[in-house]
Amino acid sequence: MKFSEVDGASWQELQPYFDTCLIPYTGLTGGENPMEATAALERLRDFLDLAEIPFKGRIITYPAFQYGLQEDLSLLNEICKQIKSTGFRHVIVMSADCGLPESDLPEVDLILALPEFKGLEGKELGAMIQAKIQTLWKSEQSVKL
Repeated sequence: MKFSEVDGASWQELQPYFDTCLIPYTGLTGGENPMEATAALERLRDFLDLAEIPFKGRIITYPAFQYGLQEDLSLLNEICKQIKSTGFRHVIVMSADCGLPESDLPEVDLILALPEFKGLEGKELGAMIQAKIQTLWKSEQSVKL
């Protein structure tokens, strides 16, 4: 579910069911021409579908973090920290074009970067993305036990 689809009047009632926030990371540099920027956004949209569609009732997708040279991810990390302070238990960052180092994003619970899934596509890729998200949720449950 996209953040813009949430009705303000029903958020209080829905919030307990949405414990995971998804942040798309485009990684544009500003050096892309319009066709390259469009292609990057389309790749990201298609990659996000692998998480958004199967987990529509539990994940809310926030606005994309569009620009970043991947040299300093402190702003993205701070945004993730702030999102958690609003009540989200998990933050997932997804990127179709960029690998993101976990060491630079300690507030992120799961990084899903398409370049890390070389050789996978279609149903296999979708199953792997879903499995990684479910593992994140299951690992939290085992900590609570």
